[in-house]
Amino acid sequence: MSRIAKEPIIIPKDVETNLAGTTLTIKGAKGSISLDLNNEIELEEKENVFTVLPRSRSKFSIAMSGTTRALLANMVHGVSEGFEKKLELVGVGYRAQAQGNKLNLTLGFSHPVSYDVPEGIQVETPSQTEILVKGVDKQKVGQVAAEIRKYRPPEPYKGKGVRYSDEYVAMKEAKKK
Repeated sequence: MSRIAKEPIIIPKDVETNLAGTTLTIKGAKGSISLDLNNEIELEEKENVFTVLPRSRSKFSIAMSGTTRALLANMVHGVSEGFEKKLELVGVGYRAQAQGNKLNLTLGFSHPVSYDVPEGIQVETPSQTEILVKGVDKQKVGQVAAEIRKYRPPEPYKGKGVRYSDEYVAMKEAKKK
C-alpha cells in the first residue's frame, strides 16, 4: 500500500462530509468542494477519520489510493483554513489593483493587463506591489498564481517581473566589455 495512503485524514468538528455514490462533498467555514472518487479505491469513515484503501493489489490502485488521500487532505485543509499564494511585483512602475473579479496589472507593457479571476478564488492587493491569491482549492489557487506570474516572469539580469514572495531569482552578471 502507498505510504501516503496509510495516514488517516482527521476531519475537524466544523467540517461536514457527504458521500453520495462516488462523489464526496466536503463543506466547511471557507466553502465547499467536491471530488469524484476513482473506482479503484475504497473510502472508510469512522468517527471523523477517513482512511483510503486500494480495492486491489494492482499498481494503479495503490497509486490512486495515495493520490486520493492527498487530494482529500488538501480538500479538508482548504475548507477549514484555505490556501493562499503571495505574489510580488518587482520593477519601476509595476502595479496591481483588484476590482471585483478583475485584477488590473501594469507591468511595463504599452497596455494594461486585465486578468479575469475565476469563480471560487479571491484576489486581494494589500499594496500596489503585492497580490494575495486565496481560495479553497489548492490546485486552482496555484494555477491562478501561475497564470498571473506568466504575464511577466522575473528576468535574470535586474530581477524585474512578477514573482512568488518566497521565490529566489538567480541573478546573472551583465556582459563586460
